[in-house]
Amino acid sequence: MPDVNLIPMLDVILTILTFFIVITMTLGGQQAVNITLPTNAGVGAGEVAVPESMIVGLDLQSQMTIAGQPIQEAELIQRIRAYLAQNPQGAVILRADRKIAYEEVARVLGIMRSAGGERVSLAIDIR
Repeated sequence: MPDVNLIPMLDVILTILTFFIVITMTLGGQQAVNITLPTNAGVGAGEVAVPESMIVGLDLQSQMTIAGQPIQEAELIQRIRAYLAQNPQGAVILRADRKIAYEEVARVLGIMRSAGGERVSLAIDIR
């Protein structure tokens, strides 16, 4: 009957354990770097400065709204251009019903992009 010798296996296990302990001790010391974070003028501690945004709604009947008021396509373009002229850092956000077809959402985003350039986005509700 062969005899099992556990001593070489224990030597290997202890060597590996020693290796991990040494690595943990040498790399475990964290180095800290002091940096000064930028602050926003006029914003209190803990607050984030968010640029003003214009919310455009799109319901299941493909009716576009601004502030709950129905609006036509031509008037939407005019309102977006006027808003972005007054608020250079503002953004235009489309908030569409989750059940509406994406083709309709893409069409309205295209209309908004033609009026507002690169500051048009789609709001996503993750509830």
